[in-house]
Amino acid sequence: MAQQPVVFIDGEAGTTGLGIRERLSALPVRLHSIDPALRKDRNARKAAMAEADLVVLCLPDAASREAETMAAELGADAPRLLDASTAFRTDPTWVYGFPELSPEQAHAISSAPRVSNPGCYPTGAIGLLRPLIQAGVLPAHYPVCINAVSGYSGGGRQMIEAHERDGGPAFELYGLTLEHKHVPEIHTHAGLTARPLFVPSVGHFAQGMIVSIPLHLSLLEGAPSAADLHDILARHYQGQDHVRVVTADTTLSAEALAHSDLMELRVHGTPHTRHALLTARLDNLGKGASGAALQNIRLMLGLA
Repeated sequence: MAQQPVVFIDGEAGTTGLGIRERLSALPVRLHSIDPALRKDRNARKAAMAEADLVVLCLPDAASREAETMAAELGADAPRLLDASTAFRTDPTWVYGFPELSPEQAHAISSAPRVSNPGCYPTGAIGLLRPLIQAGVLPAHYPVCINAVSGYSGGGRQMIEAHERDGGPAFELYGLTLEHKHVPEIHTHAGLTARPLFVPSVGHFAQGMIVSIPLHLSLLEGAPSAADLHDILARHYQGQDHVRVVTADTTLSAEALAHSDLMELRVHGTPHTRHALLTARLDNLGKGASGAALQNIRLMLGLA
């Protein structure tokens, strides 16, 4: 029997790291851990990397860049890397870990030495936009406006503690400098030439997310209907296990896919208004983080 591949999660005590660790219990892998007291010790981390076939980085951006350098210092013993931070998502030397991005993307991930796990908001936005741009219906220079709401679990330890301690706020806009760190990722991987306007928000619920993008159909190529946009998305994601294009609803709850690794895409609109609303619903900790990492781990380790 072949030896099980070894996975080391650098940063396994964080929200994403814990989610990945839990999901790895379903895979035929051996998880390598280090003493929690040594989790910031460079030598201990580097030794753990040398033991691993795949290292998953669940660290702040600067620490992920340091970890990349540490792995490179191992030379021929360097492991493959899957990074969950923002550090390398627009780096052309890393493969973007969105398997449904194109017919070739899953294969690129499976053979890549370094893969960047997508962000939660970009997963929804890119999932909606890229197929329409590739189909030539949505112009790459379209002035895209993205609104999104996420559960508070995506805000890190301090936000989680504040919501669970104080019970709110019920709804809060943030990132109002319009310089959110996910904007370059959306801009790059959606295939846009014009910088998108992105307005994120957080609600008083733990997990779940909706990303919504309004469109003026009269400004799109060929004056398509909402049904035409639905068909383009449906063809692009046909046969995919984790992304579903479904019938539009009149209401949407952001929490409906909590604890799921699925993403649902919808096109809302009527022939009378010549407007459409694209929505993506997912779990910010599932397909938006740990669930996406599990997809990439399976591909990188050749696991069905």
